[in-house]
Amino acid sequence: MQKLIITVALTGNVPTKEMNPNVPVTPSEIAEDVNRCAAAGASVFHVHARDKDQKPTLDTSIFKEIAKNIKAKNPDVIIQLSTGARAGKDENDRIKPIDLLPEMGSFTTGSNNLPGIVYENSPYFIKKLGETFGKTGVKPEIEIFELGMINNAQFLVNKGILKEPLHFSFVLGATGSMPGTVQNLSFLTQSIPNGSTWSVAGIGKSEIPLATAAIAMGGHVRVGVEDNLFMPDGSQASNLTLVEKIVRIAKEVGRDIATPDEAREILSLKRENKDRILDLI
Repeated sequence: MQKLIITVALTGNVPTKEMNPNVPVTPSEIAEDVNRCAAAGASVFHVHARDKDQKPTLDTSIFKEIAKNIKAKNPDVIIQLSTGARAGKDENDRIKPIDLLPEMGSFTTGSNNLPGIVYENSPYFIKKLGETFGKTGVKPEIEIFELGMINNAQFLVNKGILKEPLHFSFVLGATGSMPGTVQNLSFLTQSIPNGSTWSVAGIGKSEIPLATAAIAMGGHVRVGVEDNLFMPDGSQASNLTLVEKIVRIAKEVGRDIATPDEAREILSLKRENKDRILDLI
């Protein structure tokens, strides 16, 4: 098996400190969590931004501050910026994080219902965001909530907008999307193009069971308080305790953990893109 890539979804748009005091929201708190999680074995960090009132934002100046803080302490880690709609529905604003030239960015290739919102990604927006990934050379992590989103990603490849190999993240267990079962995970892994890499992001209680399945299946894992606020025993989670849990499980089954540079090789990331985001800060 390939070495295991651990991605951490650090903050998200929904969790608050009232829900769990371990949620990092300021640039310095996010960077400190990256520091702890990187030391424990994580290599990719999925980054959302919060404003001074701890509300979700797509403000590029805050993304820049977060990136600067992260790279100051951990220059080798892979930064993946979010283009999600909960922080703002303006399509141009959602594209701006990719224009900052992180190594990776999230890319949901379809619409679905999530608690409280329609997570809308129109065909026009999908094409426009896909073209931005193609133009900038930023690697998209294609977030899949249901099968049709895989078909949409393949359509972009067929049109020459995206280039293979693709990397998919299966987001399972969110209300309104595919349930977080191993059966659904297996189905999705069999539905992606040959040569693709994949990871799973289980929401809530499905996080650790699906991560365990992915480790055994040869896939990769995303954990973090964006997706899940509690450990399996019901105690409050932190990004660090979730990473430590995954590392222990991987060691039990004999799966080694990828370093950031090993993750770059597995994900087909260009080494010369490692520090481009710092050039814009």
